[in-house]
Amino acid sequence: MTEMTATVETAPPIPEQERTGEHGELGEKAEPKSLSGEKAQRIIEAMRRSVAQRGAAGSTFDHVSREAGVSRGLLHYYFGTKEQLLVEAVRRDCELRMERLQQQLSGARTADDFINLMAAQLQETVREDPEVVALVCELFTLSRRNEDIAAEYAGLMRSTREQVAAMLAAGQREGVLQLHAPPDAVAEVIFALADGAALRMLAEPDRDFSEMLAVGIACVRTLLAD
Repeated sequence: MTEMTATVETAPPIPEQERTGEHGELGEKAEPKSLSGEKAQRIIEAMRRSVAQRGAAGSTFDHVSREAGVSRGLLHYYFGTKEQLLVEAVRRDCELRMERLQQQLSGARTADDFINLMAAQLQETVREDPEVVALVCELFTLSRRNEDIAAEYAGLMRSTREQVAAMLAAGQREGVLQLHAPPDAVAEVIFALADGAALRMLAEPDRDFSEMLAVGIACVRTLLAD
């Protein structure tokens, strides 16, 4: 791993009610502050790497702050708990991936263009950015034990589903797609297929999944084209 050489940055003083531990021991849910730009990206990337290497349980603020080149207090101030930082990391990934997918699909002229672009993004994610799959799985695991995280996770899943459903509806209006079910339902099936395929591909990285992908594409085609 590349050694971080950035100067450690400090946070504003933390109010007493926000001085929680890594898991928010005082019981109050800390609302994340707005953090954007290069500093936020360093923190998100550090959290991604840490979760991929150590899992969510082992990814402490000490690890993340050291790898991001910022102070531990800064993470507490902006995120409150490492669980909330994990939520924000997944949220940022989802936003970036949805933006990229929308840009790619805007150039689709046929249903096959649409399907092949989505399949290509799945394969690229598994091949070049498997950490994002681990990140989402860790967040799902946490959501089963924490009501606040469960609500955040459900909101993220709802948001991505609605965005893909909107892309599908736009494709139908433009005559590119012929949906055989409501856009929300089609989007949900596409996510279910992609999520399951990603997990299986990561579990057996040396296996040839070309036939499985071809079958998945055929399944999606029945929902999007005549």
